[in-house]
Amino acid sequence: MNLNLNADLGESFGRYTLGNDEALLKLVKSASVACGFHAGDPNHMAKAVRLAMENGVSIGAHPSFDDLRGFGRRPIHMPPREIENLIAYQIGALQGIAAAAGARVTHVKPHGALNNMAHVNRDYAEAIARAIKAVDPELIFVANACSEMAVAGKRHGLRVAEEAYIDRSYDDDGKLTSRDQPDAIIHERERAVNQVLSFLDAGGLVTRSGKRLPVQLHTFCAHGDDAAAVETVRAVRHALEQRGVRIVPLPELNY
Repeated sequence: MNLNLNADLGESFGRYTLGNDEALLKLVKSASVACGFHAGDPNHMAKAVRLAMENGVSIGAHPSFDDLRGFGRRPIHMPPREIENLIAYQIGALQGIAAAAGARVTHVKPHGALNNMAHVNRDYAEAIARAIKAVDPELIFVANACSEMAVAGKRHGLRVAEEAYIDRSYDDDGKLTSRDQPDAIIHERERAVNQVLSFLDAGGLVTRSGKRLPVQLHTFCAHGDDAAAVETVRAVRHALEQRGVRIVPLPELNY
């Protein structure tokens, strides 16, 4: 069985450092790199691309709302056409950085509030899918499992990698538990490992209440800004490999 592990990273900015990209990139096989709107800047984007190349990790754009102060986690209401432009602009920025390093962007994964809103908002999901297809129809759309984004990506003929989180819990509607809830974020390694294995056993998501939501999962994500991310990802990868799972870059999966 082949699966992907990915991390959201490249989220340092200027003189401010966030996350341990060097360590994470030795454990994951795909990296979603911040494109300067919620975090990141050209220098940190270039560093993340270089580190990904050195570790055989596929590179993706991690676009968001234009919200540095709120780390892209505050909802912003925009016309779908502006969402399209927002996504295309950020993909293009990372494509330029990657090309300068001799690398290639192979996936796109929305960040934060944009990701959460497009999970249920069909217009936003369609706008993101249109932007990805317009920039490069070969790009893989990394979309929340059971989301409108996954539906929109497939409707537009994109390869869609349905994603579950190592470090977040789920509500019965398939959405991530709101961060204002005490059990929304999973910091404990054992709990994270148990969640991932339970998803494999159930053939889909398992919510906080124990409800099963069948879906084919392609990739598991960890947030690079979590202080426990490195040890958590290491433990999850070990548990998966103990089960005979092969961890591969996103372009090597079957869709």
